[in-house]
Amino acid sequence: MSTITKAACIGGGVIGAGWVARLVLNGIDVCIYDPDPEADRKVGEVLKGARRAYRKMLPDGLPKEGKITYAKTIADAVAGAQFIQESVPERLDLKHRVLAEIDTHAPPAAIIGSSTSGIKPTDMQPAMKKHPGRLVVGHPFNPVYLLPLVEIVGGEQTSAEAVEKARTLYASIGMKPVVIRKEIEAFVGDRLLEAMWREALWLIKDGICTVEELDDIMRYGFGLRWAQMGMFQIYRVAGGEAGMRHFMAQFGPCLSWPWTKLMDVPEFNDELVDLIATQSDEQSDRWSIRELEKIRDDNLVAIMEALGRQNKGKGWGAGELHNAYTKQLAKLAKPAKASVAAEKAKAEKPKKKKG
Repeated sequence: MSTITKAACIGGGVIGAGWVARLVLNGIDVCIYDPDPEADRKVGEVLKGARRAYRKMLPDGLPKEGKITYAKTIADAVAGAQFIQESVPERLDLKHRVLAEIDTHAPPAAIIGSSTSGIKPTDMQPAMKKHPGRLVVGHPFNPVYLLPLVEIVGGEQTSAEAVEKARTLYASIGMKPVVIRKEIEAFVGDRLLEAMWREALWLIKDGICTVEELDDIMRYGFGLRWAQMGMFQIYRVAGGEAGMRHFMAQFGPCLSWPWTKLMDVPEFNDELVDLIATQSDEQSDRWSIRELEKIRDDNLVAIMEALGRQNKGKGWGAGELHNAYTKQLAKLAKPAKASVAAEKAKAEKPKKKKG
């Protein structure tokens, strides 16, 4: 069960709204600050999709949702919050301004997580004059309300207590926190994605394949392997009975072959953008973004549920965590269902006639 009851989300874009959805669907009250006049609508769209996905995971009923409020200032948003998740755009000057204000007004015991996808916490902490030790990077993956991974990174001033509190907090809302051992730009997940992205841009630019063909190679091939075992465990299996040592000996020499262009980046010009955007439209233009979000969410729930049936029902990888999370949500849902049933019975109870 969650270790907190009240949170604040600063920034209501795709990632910020995803955090709102995960927190609210775990019964946590959330106060939002976002100067965008359409923030309410945008957050509402994401929350609508999240509710739909969670109903697929919990067809018998969801927990009572936390309350959502909107604040006119950061100070108002963080007042009384036990946890603050900052999800503003990736500009260090903006992060500094926002984190300085959060630090000034948030309760001293509140943990502050930043959704940054690449900025080191040490580079953000100078703006926090009061309590820099409570800042951690809490880097999620989209959609935040479904994908459980969150990378936790501490900076030079971050306390060990703050890292542990953040780890416990994120785990309590069904996430898989991974504490990154050494502070580094872009952490681990985005560094791996960046390597794939660079090579993909070259393959498209050089006409080796189209956007759709590249996606097919991933989703019909190694993407399925990665989804349930990751990279190193899969390669261990590929080594046969001799395991990882045999795999390394067999395939290690190819690392010196000029197969990739990872250290070289194609010129990111209008021609490349037009090529990729046009191919992407040809691949997916028959679906709206909202329709693609639904397809993505349905597929993710189905994959995690399938993994949850493995290992004699105990689950494997994300499926094991999915089983534990849905059980946790079901427990939270019991009081909500009991309350609804009681209200329904009260409404249906015949009134006594006077006289």
